[in-house]
Amino acid sequence: MLVNIFKSKIHRVKVTQAELNYVGSITIDEDLLDAAGIMENERVQVVNNNNGERLETYAIKGKRGSGIICLNGAAARKAEVGDIVIIISYAWMTQEEAKNHKPLVVFPDENNLVIK
Repeated sequence: MLVNIFKSKIHRVKVTQAELNYVGSITIDEDLLDAAGIMENERVQVVNNNNGERLETYAIKGKRGSGIICLNGAAARKAEVGDIVIIISYAWMTQEEAKNHKPLVVFPDENNLVIK
């Protein structure tokens, strides 16, 4: 049996853009994606701390070192620039794999940059 387990998250980043007239997704600084082990086109959940909205979409690479967090398409209606969000990824694992899994948690700075 497979279980869907919390794989990683980017904790408390600031939305820098919202592009309604774009074809879906969330654009995330490539450094943040790498740090959290999130692949381009991977499904992610976005939780908005400011208004309680939750949505699922897929990740696309943003310019490395830019700090970009941009909700695109319909997702742009779920947040405003400046809102704080958490981006979460999940993975299917066997129960044995899940017992030994340690999620990656990334805590960016106030500019959405990876703290080294």
